[in-house]
Amino acid sequence: MAERGRETLRHGPMKPVGLTNAHDPGVKPYAVVQLRRDNALGTLFNIVGFQTKMKYGSQTEVLRMIPGLEAASFARLGGIHRNTFMNSPTLLDAEMRLRSRPNIRFAGQVTGVEGYVESAAMGLLAGRLAVAEIAGRTLPPVPPTTAMGALVHHITGGAEAKTFQPMNVNFGLFPPVDGLRAGRRGRRDRYKAYTDRAKEDWTGWLANA
Repeated sequence: MAERGRETLRHGPMKPVGLTNAHDPGVKPYAVVQLRRDNALGTLFNIVGFQTKMKYGSQTEVLRMIPGLEAASFARLGGIHRNTFMNSPTLLDAEMRLRSRPNIRFAGQVTGVEGYVESAAMGLLAGRLAVAEIAGRTLPPVPPTTAMGALVHHITGGAEAKTFQPMNVNFGLFPPVDGLRAGRRGRRDRYKAYTDRAKEDWTGWLANA
């Protein structure tokens, strides 16, 4: 991400939006670093979102430039992890079955979703689809207007196979909301319209699944 430009990180994992310094509320931070408690004693903290290809010595030098971390000791430094995933738009059908071997289903991160919640959601859906098939039932397609439906549609055909990459759930995967009035085109109202529609469609799907 850092290779994309100087401003990229502070609009991503170092985004300061919504944070206020209680000691000086009038000053807004340029960027922030999130420390997440990593052990029961509270003696280890994980720096969130700092996977990097930098050499360890360079990481130590840069991280100690952050206010409050000048004297920090580092138990483990950052690295890049490999994210293995399949080209699902080519390999999976709409029910997450392998096209060449329909008796095999895939779920979770390997299908090309990003995030713990998204991976768990695809696992839950694959499980429900498998149980329905064993019981001799066919579940209706999950509406693409819902978070789960938008994700499964993306990985099983909505994405371009040649450029397929793991994806978090986001409103860009949802079909547009019809009939948005001029006064509802602000981001907050637009997202509420997506959410309201998703809740209604998801409730309807559950009632028939």
